[in-house]
Amino acid sequence: MLKTIQIFALILTAAIISACSQTQSSTTSSNESETKYVMVIHGGAGTILKSTMTPEKEAAYTAALTKALETGYAAIKEGKSSLDAVEATIHILEDSPLFNAGKGAVFTNEGKNEMDAAIMDGSNLKAGSVAGVTIIRNPISAARAVMEKSEHVMMAGAGAEKFAKQAGLTIVDPAYFFTQDRWDGLQRAIKDDSTKSVLDHGNKKSYKSESQNVDNKFGTVGCVALDSKGNLAAGTSTGGMTNKKFGRIGDAPIIGSGTYANNATAAISCTGWGEFYIRSVVAHDISALMEYKGLSVAEASQIALDKMAKLGGNGGLIALDKNGKMAMPFNTAGMYRGTITADGKIEVLIYK
Repeated sequence: MLKTIQIFALILTAAIISACSQTQSSTTSSNESETKYVMVIHGGAGTILKSTMTPEKEAAYTAALTKALETGYAAIKEGKSSLDAVEATIHILEDSPLFNAGKGAVFTNEGKNEMDAAIMDGSNLKAGSVAGVTIIRNPISAARAVMEKSEHVMMAGAGAEKFAKQAGLTIVDPAYFFTQDRWDGLQRAIKDDSTKSVLDHGNKKSYKSESQNVDNKFGTVGCVALDSKGNLAAGTSTGGMTNKKFGRIGDAPIIGSGTYANNATAAISCTGWGEFYIRSVVAHDISALMEYKGLSVAEASQIALDKMAKLGGNGGLIALDKNGKMAMPFNTAGMYRGTITADGKIEVLIYK
């Protein structure tokens, strides 16, 4: 009889422990699902490996991304708009030589820095962008000026620069954008370019092999934000592709390809091989999948990225929906990225 009671006691104890464990697991899962993000940023995707990253450089990237998040979060906590937060955040990244935007922009084949940027307001679908600018310190501010101070959406080259001057934006000498690291990168790319071969496979031509393109196109910065009024905004800024020719423009300033925001769905900023993002209209595709199929931001983001990858492209993206749910998928070895929640918790990630 005693033995039977002992066995029953053991079974009852096990059941109680199991129930407590399940409750704790359920609570944890519930808490995770209730996490509300107010900002997500990226600093580019590519062959980013811990094995080739020095502790000093990793610390520098982490510090820059953290500062960017803190800056945007401060704007949101002060009651400013998501547009204000996006612009302020991207200023930090544009002013850092670590990223391929603003101060750290890569060089074209001609030895110039030609920058692109876009911003979009999810509350009214207004957008602005600039392409191929060379003297505007913060291209993201030029993009916002196009959106708010003109009837246009996109301006390019000398015209965009003239407009930026009239709008009172900070203009700098092109020498401001010079960094030795980017200049050395151009020399390597030119050397690779001189040994390339043109491959013709039926109707499909490739003028650069994948290995020759590695990291010549990455480093774009982007930010998506959700403010206290429930409005979304997205912004993207880039120096484009190292050794680019003929006034090449990527996906970043093209609304719907590299940048998009809609309060009804999500705000998106992309980074990667721009030509493939343009062909796949990745940013708008995510919004459409959410609107028409009712998918979550995570599901839609992964599907859109996978569709782009099937064409041969690579990179990543950040997305934030109207409920504060976010996604940061990428198909490269790493992506500089970070998040901050409504209660101020920061997380910065670099590797896969």
